[in-house]
Amino acid sequence: MYNTGRNPDLLSFAFPGLIEEEILNIGAEQIPYMRTEEFSELVLDSERILKELIGCDDGKVIGYTASGTAAMESAVVNYASKFDKILAINGGTFGKRWKEICNYHNYSCDEFEVDFGKDINYDQLDEFINKNKYDILLCQHHETSSGQLFDLNRIAEICRRNDVNLVVDAISSFLTDPFDMAKWNIDIAILSSQKGLNLPPGLSFLVISEKALKRGFNSNNYYLDIEDNLSNFKRGQTPFSPATTLFRQLHYRLSKLKELGIGQVLQIVDENARYFREACANNNWHLSAETPSGCITGFYIDNGRKICNELIKDKIYVMPSGNERLSRISHIGLQNKEILNILIDKIKATQNKLLL
Repeated sequence: MYNTGRNPDLLSFAFPGLIEEEILNIGAEQIPYMRTEEFSELVLDSERILKELIGCDDGKVIGYTASGTAAMESAVVNYASKFDKILAINGGTFGKRWKEICNYHNYSCDEFEVDFGKDINYDQLDEFINKNKYDILLCQHHETSSGQLFDLNRIAEICRRNDVNLVVDAISSFLTDPFDMAKWNIDIAILSSQKGLNLPPGLSFLVISEKALKRGFNSNNYYLDIEDNLSNFKRGQTPFSPATTLFRQLHYRLSKLKELGIGQVLQIVDENARYFREACANNNWHLSAETPSGCITGFYIDNGRKICNELIKDKIYVMPSGNERLSRISHIGLQNKEILNILIDKIKATQNKLLL
C-alpha cells in the first residue's frame, strides 16, 4: 500500500517519522573506517550542500555526535559567553532550555517569556531589548513543545535595529518551514538529525555565519570546543570518533534534497500538515499553536494521553506532552493522505472506545 521502510506494520508520527528504505539500508551496512580521504570528501560535500540549503554559503558547519541540546550548549559556552547581556525567548520546553544551560554554566541570562502556544508580542520584545541593551538573543524558530512558529522576519528586524546578535534553534523548522540564515542575519543556526532532516537521532550541527567566525569563540568546553572542531572539519574530519553511519545517511539525505529541491520538500510537508489540521477542525480537536509550524500539529483532545498509549498497542506512535490532553504528530518523513487517514481513523475509533 505504501512504503514505510522495512517495517510496514509500524507507523510513526513521532520524530524522526518514517525513514525511507534507502537510508535504513545504509544503517544496516558494515561500517567503513572514517579516517580516510573518502569519508573526508563525504563530510565536506555534506557541509557544502547543507550551507546551500540553509543560506550560509560563506560560513562553516560543525557536526557533533550528540543530540541537539549539545549543539545548543556549544553555542552558549563558545559564543554567547562572549557577550555581556544575554536574552533568551522562553515559549516552552526548548526556549526554557536556553536559560537552563546558561544557568548551569553561571552565565547571566534574562528571559522574555511567551505564553505556551502563543506568538510573540514583537512590539514588546523590541521595547524590552531596546530598554535593556542586550548583546545577543537566543531563540527557537519553532517551539516544538507547543508547535508554535515564531516570525523570524520580525525577530531579525528587531535584532538589526538594536544591534543584537542572533542564535536560532532551527532543529524542527529546517526543511519544514522556510529558513534562510543570510536573509535573517543569523549568527549561528542549530540543527539535529532526528527532526527536519528525518534521520536517526545522534547528530547535531552548528551552522556558523561568516560574521560569527570573524568574532571568534571562547574555549569553555573540551568535547564541544568550536575552534577545535572547525580545525578538524576543514579536512572533513571530527576531533573525536564520529557516528560514521549517520554521516553517511546524512550525505545521502542531503544529496536527495538537493536533487528534489527544498521548495518541493516544504510543499509536501505543508500539504500533509494542512490535511491533518482540516481533520482536527472537523473533529473538534483544537490546535495548540496560534501560528503552527509545518513540522508538527499539536492538538487538544479528551483522553489525549490515553489515546497515545492505546495507539502504541497498534504500533502507531504519536507524541504526548506534559498536558494530558495535548498530543502532537510530526509531518516529516514518509507521509501522505493515506497514512494520515489511518491515523485519523484510529484516533477517532480509540476516542469513541474510551468514551464508552
